[in-house]
Order: sequence, then C-alpha cells, then structure tokens
Amino acid sequence: MSICNRDVLSIEKGMTVVMNKIDIILFDLGGVLYKMSGVSTMLKWTNNRLSESELWEAWLNSPSVRSFETGHSSATQFATGIIKEMNLPIGVTEFIDTFTHWPRGLFPGVSDLFKRLNHKTLACFSNSNELHWPRLMKDMGIEKMFNYYFASHEIGKLKPDKESFEHVLSSLSCHPSSVLFFDDNELNVNSAREIGLMAYQVKGPQEVENVLVDINML
Repeated sequence: MSICNRDVLSIEKGMTVVMNKIDIILFDLGGVLYKMSGVSTMLKWTNNRLSESELWEAWLNSPSVRSFETGHSSATQFATGIIKEMNLPIGVTEFIDTFTHWPRGLFPGVSDLFKRLNHKTLACFSNSNELHWPRLMKDMGIEKMFNYYFASHEIGKLKPDKESFEHVLSSLSCHPSSVLFFDDNELNVNSAREIGLMAYQVKGPQEVENVLVDINML
C-alpha cells in the first residue's frame, strides 16, 4: 500500500516545485544533521589542490569511494584505492582510523527540530559505509529519528545517481513531487530536482527550519 499521495499537482517555478502536499521529508545526514570533519581533512591531505566543490566532485566520482559506499569493497580496499587516486601522504591504517571518526556528532538544534516534526513521515538517504553507519545509528541515536532509512552501502546505489533516488521513491511508493529533500551537496540536490523532488541545499538544522517555515510546513 502506498504511503504517499500520488495525486499531487505541481507547478514548476524556477528550479523548485511548489506543492499542494508533501508526504515525505527526506534527509541527507552528513552536513545536514551531523558535523563532518572529512572535507577539511581531505583538503589538508591534498594540500588544498582542489576547491571544496572540486573535492566533492572528485570524491563522488571516485571509483574507490563508489565501490566502498555501495558495499562492494572492504575498508582496506577503499583506503588503499583512495590513497592512490588522490596521492594522499598517509598510510592505510591512519586513513581508516581517521576516516572512521569523520562523523563528529549531531548539530545543536537537531533534537528540537525533530520534536517539532514528529507528526511527519521522515526518511533519510545517506551515502554511507560500514565504518560510519553503525556510529550514526547507535552512537548518535539517528536510528530513533526516522520512519525509513536508506544507506548507499546497503541498497547498492549512490547519490547523485538518479537511479538511487528512483530506488528510494520506489521503496516508498511515492510520486517524486510528494517528497521534500534536504542535502548539503549541490550535485545531489540538482540530481533530485531533475527527477522531480522538491530539493533544497542546506547546511545544518537552522537552514532546514528556515526552508520549512518558508514553505509553511512549520
């Protein structure tokens, strides 16, 4: 049985879609709900050869990242590959130890925001992996926050690939325009918009709240 309203009317307005009904709020996790040290660490390791946006593009297109975060390689294989790809000045053990602790904890204000959203149907969709996911779910308590969970290493699909969003929509039996999506990465937001999701680039819970207020959902 569908949990979403398939009879949703939409009006294109620039790059967003104005809805008469949103059934699901879909969240990215890193950079939206929890703090990550990964970008600053990678910029340091690469001696700032790339801008932040260039680093993100290289990361999302990396064969080693894609293999690991779709569950097709081990942590050691991932570390070995990414060190070689990006010519990082560290060893495999140091990379894995540091990478494991990239998630730094929830942003202040996340708990209060989710208390205000407890009447909504909430889902998360994260590019994640076997090292980060247990820490996010258990240590940070994210497993208690959502009705539905989609982790790239579990579903075998990765943002910003359109088929990854299509998998989420199919699993939720949702029309794209009935889903509101938050992500901190422009590539992911653009991909979501291209298949019809109402998507916003945000960093932290305050920006999420600002959007929800603007579209009269809070």
